[in-house]
Order: sequence, then structure tokens, then C-alpha cells
Amino acid sequence: MKTITQEELKTIQLLNKKQSKLEILNYGAAILSFIIKDKKDRLTNVIVSPRASEFVKPDYKAHNKCFGASVGRYAGRISNGKFNLDGQNYELQQKNGVHLHGGDFGFPYKIWKIEEQTSGENPSVKLSYLSKDGEEGYPGNLKATVKYTLTEADEILIEYTASSDKKTVVNLTNHAYFNLNGEGSVSDHFLQISAKKILQVNDKMLPTGDLVKLKGQPKDFSESKLIGNRSLDDSFVLINEKNENAAVLFAPLTGIKMELKTNQPALVAYAPEELPDDLEYKTLISEKYPSICLEAQNFPDSPNFRNFPSSVLKPGDLYYNRISLKFQVAS
Repeated sequence: MKTITQEELKTIQLLNKKQSKLEILNYGAAILSFIIKDKKDRLTNVIVSPRASEFVKPDYKAHNKCFGASVGRYAGRISNGKFNLDGQNYELQQKNGVHLHGGDFGFPYKIWKIEEQTSGENPSVKLSYLSKDGEEGYPGNLKATVKYTLTEADEILIEYTASSDKKTVVNLTNHAYFNLNGEGSVSDHFLQISAKKILQVNDKMLPTGDLVKLKGQPKDFSESKLIGNRSLDDSFVLINEKNENAAVLFAPLTGIKMELKTNQPALVAYAPEELPDDLEYKTLISEKYPSICLEAQNFPDSPNFRNFPSSVLKPGDLYYNRISLKFQVAS
């Protein structure tokens, strides 16, 4: 695996007329920061991320936290590091029976090509990565792209596309860590997720194939409630009614609210109790519950369950994942 140097890192800044600023890194096509004004007109970076220079250090790769990254070829877990497609078995990198986030050197650890960039109204940037046939064990030459658009209404629109010359499986998502306070903990945030069911998992966090009803359970966020000191790493089955928010995150301290919409069937909510303390971050983070990820994607391990939504991509077809993150400030 080629070592990536500091000189290869490039950051792209998108600035709208409100002076909100979105920063994208070509390493992993990652969201590095998003700075908006809070209810007191203070500039607030709502993304928890190491500084760009940290991404190419060995410690960053060792932690495998995928900060802000575009995750693929398959976001989430695949059981036993293998799947069968048209009678052929494909062996993937795995550790203790789990293939995670596309493998040892998945999309979060690649330099993505900056294809185009626009400025002015609704600025955007488009990046691409060509994953060659056999990379990490996956079939097909897969061309993946992501387009980030910052609208004048403080919406971050993330659009993933992919095409392949062989039948393959694909599941892309963004792995941004949010903290709408700009620092400290997310324990005081309120979360709502439009889901009535959650994927049941085993002790390796792999789906069993069963869906569990959330009503009355501690992880039922069908109505907005305080996150508190609660670790999350769960796949919520989205209701996905037309124009409905898949999730809403709100921080009373800053008045910042984020509404998430997607065309995907699942939302993975990941709120780690702690983050690595040997990385230099762009914001001040607390020792406990410093952030939350809301990853819109297909079900984990979908290639191995017929009752899960298909993740198969055929030649000539186009994979499309649309994620909208709309930020508003309550006075």
C-alpha cells in the first residue's frame, strides 16, 4: 500500500452568502469542518474531526474511525468477510469474522480526485475514486463519485453515485461526526429518528436477520429525546415517508438544529463513549460522548440476507445515495 504524504492532501472550501463554510478533504473525500453561526452569532464548527495533517499519520489509520469520510465499497459490516454472487464466493479482508467499512484500505484511506468545483451561489465540489477489480476482494472496476453542495439555505447536499463493469455489491455513506455545540459533549443534544424497528445484532455487532420493534425500548427515538450518556451503534430501519426527515438533531445550547433526509433504507446512529486522545482535533472535545454519527445507507451485511434490501449493482445501472443535511438556528 502506497504511503500518502502531506503534500498530496488538498482541502476545498465552499462558502455561501451567509458566510457559512464547508471544508472538504481529498483524503477519503471527507468532511473536515462546517462552520455556521449559532443563536448568539458565534461561529461554530459542528463537525468533530482531526486536523488535516493527522489523516496521514499511522495512528489515524490504526484507530479506523473514518472521520467525515466517504465509506465504501461497503459501509458497515459483512459477516465472515465473504458473500456469494451468482454462485461465486468472494473473500474479503476480515478480522475476527467481520469485514468492516470496505476493508483494510477502503475508500476512507484513498486520495479522491477532484473532478470539478463551482463557486458563487450554491457552491459545490465533485470528487471521484476508481476502485479496481479485485480491490479488497470486491468484483468489478467501480467508479465512485461524491458531490458536495452547500446551498444558500445552509443545507449540505451529499450525492454518491457508483457504476461498475461487473456485477458487484456497493453501499456508500458519509461518516461525519457531529457536535452541534462546537465543543464538549453531545449528551445535551436531542435526537429524533423516524424508525419503528432496529436491526438485531449478535455479540460481533453483525445482523442476525431479524428486525426488532423499538416501541418502549431505550433506543426508541421515534419522538425527540435527550441522548444523555448513551453509547449508540445501531442500524435503524427508516420509515422513509415522502419529504419526512429521517432524523433531527438539536442542541439547545447553540440553538442549532440539523435535519437529515435520505433515499436510503437505514440510518446507522453511532455515538462512541470516547474518541482517540492521541489525535489533534479542530475543536475541543469532551472525554465522554463527544460526538454522534448519523450514517444514511443500506442495511449492514445485506449481501448475505435475502430479506434485506439488495445491495447488488449491475453493469449499466447507477447506484445513487442522496443525503441532505439542513441546518437551522432557533433564536
